[in-house]
Amino acid sequence: MPSSHRSSFLFRPSLSLLLLGILLATLWLTGGASRAEVLGQVVVRTVSWIVLIVAILFGPRPSLNGAKPVLILLGLAAALALVQLIPLPPAVWQSLPGRGPLAEAALASGQVQPWRPWSIVPGATFNAASSLVVPFATLLLLLQLKPDERLLLPALLLGFVTVSMLVGLLQFSGAVLNNVFVNDTPGAVAGTFANRNHFALFLAIGCLLAPVWSFAGEKQPRWRTLVAWGLVLLFLLTILGSGSRAGLGVGLAAVLLGLLMSRKAMQRALARYPRWVFPAVIAGIVALFVLLSFLSNRAVSIDRVFALDATQDMRSRGLPVVLGLLGDLFPFGAGLGSFDPIFRAYEPFDLLKPTYFNHAHNDFLEVVLDAGLPGLLLLVAAFGWWAWASVRAWWAGPHRRQALPRLGSAILFLVAIASIVDYPARTPMMMAVIVIAATWLSGHSQAEKSSALPKSD
Repeated sequence: MPSSHRSSFLFRPSLSLLLLGILLATLWLTGGASRAEVLGQVVVRTVSWIVLIVAILFGPRPSLNGAKPVLILLGLAAALALVQLIPLPPAVWQSLPGRGPLAEAALASGQVQPWRPWSIVPGATFNAASSLVVPFATLLLLLQLKPDERLLLPALLLGFVTVSMLVGLLQFSGAVLNNVFVNDTPGAVAGTFANRNHFALFLAIGCLLAPVWSFAGEKQPRWRTLVAWGLVLLFLLTILGSGSRAGLGVGLAAVLLGLLMSRKAMQRALARYPRWVFPAVIAGIVALFVLLSFLSNRAVSIDRVFALDATQDMRSRGLPVVLGLLGDLFPFGAGLGSFDPIFRAYEPFDLLKPTYFNHAHNDFLEVVLDAGLPGLLLLVAAFGWWAWASVRAWWAGPHRRQALPRLGSAILFLVAIASIVDYPARTPMMMAVIVIAATWLSGHSQAEKSSALPKSD
């Protein structure tokens, strides 16, 4: 047997790749919720700490080539959370905006004003800081991977998205799957996530991964293209069945971006056909499936769009309160993770209902509300880096090595869109996906010879 064939059969994953697979599998099963009290958080953080310690003790030295911006941004986020837990002298703490009611409580009880941390709800801020073990563990394992192993990540992630879709289809068929690790809603089509919007975003990311995977390598088998675009259609149909209104937008955006990233590769594959054939077929199939789904009363997302009542939507009703809190607490904020108890303290009676408003449903506003001016500056820095790196990736010309950076740019774009109306980045599974996408965008995952990647336009 030739040595090249023998080596292909004897592929041995490194310790870092095995640990990353274990971590992603754990996150897929137990990391679909953002609430601090769910059982999944215990499992996620325990496994993350174990993986992190094992990787530090027994893994290779990490390569920081190209990944420094990701490490710096993640380090600044952790530093901000930890600084908010440092106790401040009473005079300094009382000078911070929004602390008056707590200071009056101490006076009313006859107590001396104690030293208090910057955060109004330090327990929530400590939980926010603890949650960062997931992206740190993911980043370390990525930096330890071999160049050829990094090229396996799109297929690995696509596999997790596909399995999530299958779980969602089972739920869609009426099967009751109770995930004890997340606070899921019985009967909801949300895969392994607690929130159907986060599930829809995960499927939309699959719509980006599938085209890149289909045209990976010098030789693109026809079956891979058929499988990839079949998955894209299934992802879209599952998004329709999930009932996520936001998922419709990110799903369609993902398909357009996927077509854009693989346009050159598709043109080469369909060189003998007229240029309009493939887009027409894809558009026709999508339109047919959407029409059939809608006519059979299965397109729950579309139904919810037409049934939307702005007066009953807590996102719009709670926005004035969120903006008022933002003005009252700026420039220091309430402390990371503090939104829920702070909103309850300010919530007007006309917004009271059996359920509670757990997040601002605009993660950018919530970050500024919780972290104040430092959080705003961190957001500006992150978006500035994303824009600069994305321009480099998309305007670099036709080069095979730009496929993963463009994929990372597109994934982060989808997460940003979804964060305007929700909070997907707070779930552990999505934290790991964001770190992977950021390392792709930074160029760290480019191998010396990227023959396994599709040629971008």
